[in-house]
Amino acid sequence: MKPTKIFSIPLFIAIAVFATGFVYQDKKPWPVPDKFNKMTNPVATNADAIKDGKAIWAKHCQSCHGKNGLGDGPKAAQLKTEPGDFSLPVIQKQSDGAFFYKISEGRDDMPSFKKKIPEQEEIWQVVTYLRTFKK
Repeated sequence: MKPTKIFSIPLFIAIAVFATGFVYQDKKPWPVPDKFNKMTNPVATNADAIKDGKAIWAKHCQSCHGKNGLGDGPKAAQLKTEPGDFSLPVIQKQSDGAFFYKISEGRDDMPSFKKKIPEQEEIWQVVTYLRTFKK
């Protein structure tokens, strides 16, 4: 009598996909008020805005989020929460207003930047720059 296989390849794949879904869903949701989700970026997307946003990013964001927004900055390993990969479609599909809100308000390891970057236009420039992080 042949021994019975406990796991078949399709069953193993199904379990792996299911478990991955739990890991992904386990990330703490970051709700954004509708007011912010509906906001549009008042900064024109052009070379100057991207250059200015990049400079602000380098000063305030790069240490955690990395030079290219991959979540691999030198301080990332010290954080309790993952800084995220801004090049992922799931991140890029968020509204500009959602990014503005999250940068302004912060939460957990992500500090609020409304005092560090008091000019709202500069926060919008950062949003414009982080839109360049696409795969």
